[in-house]
Amino acid sequence: MLLLVGLGNPGPNNANNRHNIGWKIIDAINLHYKLSKQKPKFKGLLTTGNIETKKVYAIKPLTFMNNSGTAIKELIDYFKIDAKDVIVFHDDMDIDFGKVKAKFGGGSAGHNGIESIDKFIGKDYSRVRIGIGHPKEKKKVNSHVLEDFKEDEETKIQEITENIVKLVPTLIEKKIDLFSSKVNKNLNGI
Repeated sequence: MLLLVGLGNPGPNNANNRHNIGWKIIDAINLHYKLSKQKPKFKGLLTTGNIETKKVYAIKPLTFMNNSGTAIKELIDYFKIDAKDVIVFHDDMDIDFGKVKAKFGGGSAGHNGIESIDKFIGKDYSRVRIGIGHPKEKKKVNSHVLEDFKEDEETKIQEITENIVKLVPTLIEKKIDLFSSKVNKNLNGI
């Protein structure tokens, strides 16, 4: 049993924010793998189904980014999912726009959603970090993550999302390095 988590903020004004890339990924996974209809449960929008032979739960926490851990903790306690079987999709300003990096464990690098998850379930889970680039001015960090993707970025975000979704089975097999390599290779057209 696995839990896929997409980080973001609820509300129509946030739907296309850089911070909501995790929600976009979960929506695309739900559609591609024909997971169940989203239901409000565990302080989030929950779906379930199978990807290949694995039972999967997917959630978009409705607790706002900074409290994402509360929703995840409730869900993994209820279904008895081990933290090592959690995969979180989220934005990362320290990665160039359009790059994707996956890893198991590690620090939060100041990402409030990841800090919240670490606080509630520890650090032993997988993360798929989608690069949104860094603003040139440090004081614009908060506004950068809450800005919508620009029109010229939309095509790249769609391409990233599609590549991640196609490679979810590789993630589920816990082949993190292979996933990172393949997703970026596909994006670079190699």
